[in-house]
Amino acid sequence: MTPSSVRTSADPGRRGPRDWWREAKDGLTGRPRDYTTGPIAPALVALSVPMVLEMSMQAVFEVADVWFVARLGPAPVAAVGLSAALVVLVFAVAIGLSMAVQAIVARRIGEGRPEDAAQAAWQAIVVGLAVSLALGALGVYEAETLLRLMGADEQVVQAGRGYLQVLLGTNVSIMLLFLMNAVFRGSGDAAYSMRVLWIANGLNVVLDPIFIFGWGPVPAFGTTGAAVATTIGRTVGIALQVWILAKGRTRLRRPVGGFRLQPALLRSLLTVAAPGIVQFLVGTASFLVMTRIVADFGSDTVAGFTVAQRVLVFVVLPAWGLGNAAATMVGQNLGAGHAQRAIDSVRLSSGAALAIMGTGGVLTFLLAEPLVRLFTPDPAVVEAGRLCLQVIAFGFPLRAVVLTLVQSFNGAGDTTTPTWVNLLAYWIVQIPVAVVLAHTAGLGPFGIYLAVVVSQVAAAWVAWVLFRRGRWLTRTV
Repeated sequence: MTPSSVRTSADPGRRGPRDWWREAKDGLTGRPRDYTTGPIAPALVALSVPMVLEMSMQAVFEVADVWFVARLGPAPVAAVGLSAALVVLVFAVAIGLSMAVQAIVARRIGEGRPEDAAQAAWQAIVVGLAVSLALGALGVYEAETLLRLMGADEQVVQAGRGYLQVLLGTNVSIMLLFLMNAVFRGSGDAAYSMRVLWIANGLNVVLDPIFIFGWGPVPAFGTTGAAVATTIGRTVGIALQVWILAKGRTRLRRPVGGFRLQPALLRSLLTVAAPGIVQFLVGTASFLVMTRIVADFGSDTVAGFTVAQRVLVFVVLPAWGLGNAAATMVGQNLGAGHAQRAIDSVRLSSGAALAIMGTGGVLTFLLAEPLVRLFTPDPAVVEAGRLCLQVIAFGFPLRAVVLTLVQSFNGAGDTTTPTWVNLLAYWIVQIPVAVVLAHTAGLGPFGIYLAVVVSQVAAAWVAWVLFRRGRWLTRTV
């Protein structure tokens, strides 16, 4: 790659729809670009569009499972929901490691050290493999126990046992898919992450009905079939990622001495990853507790909550995309010594996410019931899902601010600050308020969802104060 082949977007001035479409198209095609120079808004568009589509494909894995499993009845849907709440513990580790490797890769690319970026990616993959083995053993042997701890009745346990065993037993596919896509994002090659997940998800959607309901020589596996289809799709995605890296199609460069474990680099990665893992464990463990609180009100309520969460995943995608784009911009620009450009990137992405998610909140409130009906016609489940969506929609704008700010901190390598934000929002505010409103005040599920909105208010205020203090700018990785 030569300097002349890298787009700098040094053409400031007024932009029309065609200009923004061109920026989005450049992001989708993976056109080489220097994210440390030129106007910020076009760079964020080029990064965020493929990232939004990538995250949408990650969401499709879970949404497709629920959509097909819903044809089996409320109990299987509840089983998928409770299993997903447990599998998010795997996601916590995967995302924590991913944040660390994205931050380090972005910083090294910004410093002009692509070989060191590749070495960091290799260390993360080795750690991910080791962790996934331990989590896999737990899932295979203790699936029923874990579901019962989540409050599942016997019908739900039987429906979800195989599903949970497959997902946790093959969690290495989750781990590697997250890690290698984070490498692509950190290097500025977000288009590859998007393409991999498009292919993996297309395969998952095709295989879901085959393995769930049976087709030809393939027997009907029921709920377990959804996990089998998802695992096959993710495994194919990993094979594509390996091929892309092996072909040298990214900005990373294979080290002259080859890949090897480097204790100093491994320690640096774990130093950044550890608080990142704790950060997401704090969030995902609280989600697990919230799901357990919801389970007190019956399987229909859990099923409605599960469907609502799948809808919410799509609504927050723009904020996730802008947050990840900001993280890459922050990492590369801090590496290049452009602190003010990193700050401006965060401000612009936060403002855009706030506006988009505010609109998304209004639409979700108005369309809550038909959105839930896309998944299930069961009246009790539809009502439970509608209530969840309409209440939580009020917190969408603030959730957008939290997502972009937290991802920006992570992009700087400051994974400790978001941990404190999550601890305050989820454990000090959300869970106690949910218990008080749902049980003590007698508001039931409405009180649980109202607690989510209250927690977003607290998280947005704290995250903004910490952003203004600027300590995240001094983090070294």
